[in-house]
Amino acid sequence: MDTGVSGPIRVLVADDQRVVRDGLVLLLGLLPQVEVVGTAANGEEAVDQATAQQPDVVLMDLRMPRCDGVEATRRLREQAPEIKVIVLTTYADDRSVIEALRAGARGYLTKDAGAAEIRQALQQVVGGQAVIDPAVQHHLVDAIAVAPPPAGPGDSQAAGTTGPEAPGRPLPDGLTPREAEVLGLIAEGLSNAEIASRLVVSEATVKSHVNHLLAKIGARDRAQAVSYAYRNGLVASPHHQ
Repeated sequence: MDTGVSGPIRVLVADDQRVVRDGLVLLLGLLPQVEVVGTAANGEEAVDQATAQQPDVVLMDLRMPRCDGVEATRRLREQAPEIKVIVLTTYADDRSVIEALRAGARGYLTKDAGAAEIRQALQQVVGGQAVIDPAVQHHLVDAIAVAPPPAGPGDSQAAGTTGPEAPGRPLPDGLTPREAEVLGLIAEGLSNAEIASRLVVSEATVKSHVNHLLAKIGARDRAQAVSYAYRNGLVASPHHQ
């Protein structure tokens, strides 16, 4: 995979538990084309180390003293937006993942992720993609889905209906039916190639739909698109046009 980075991927590890931190450093040290450039034991250290070392990626624990992973991610987005953040969580149903994504994280992994998963995640975020760990996505979707979308004009007409094609419920933000369909398939975890196969169109066409819908909904990446899809009820019938 072409990550667009010449040389090894430079990584900073931030976790307040030394055993976890040391374990990640050891594991990352065994991966080809990956270099650990620093470690941090709390959020403030993570921000300081990241701005000083300028890593490509920060593996950021969510639960840390002095400044948690969500706030540290928010600060990095403001101070060094070119640095990508992958948040680490012990539990797949950690609700703080949502806040971390909103703060600017490019993805999330559980701490029991294997070497191959971590390497792929690093390559993906450096290559401009989002990392959606299936083990976390299911719970993330549940957390988002419990919050109903904001009420708007015509909602009373759509009472008791779900999905983007419910009577009296127009698609939000000017999405076309096809874009809504693609968004639903993204929320299912499908890649562009898999979406192209499902819809019997070219991958270039899918990429065009993805770029258009991301611009319309104001999402930076697929992770934010997933959040948007569930907040707005666009995944109830993703296979219909």
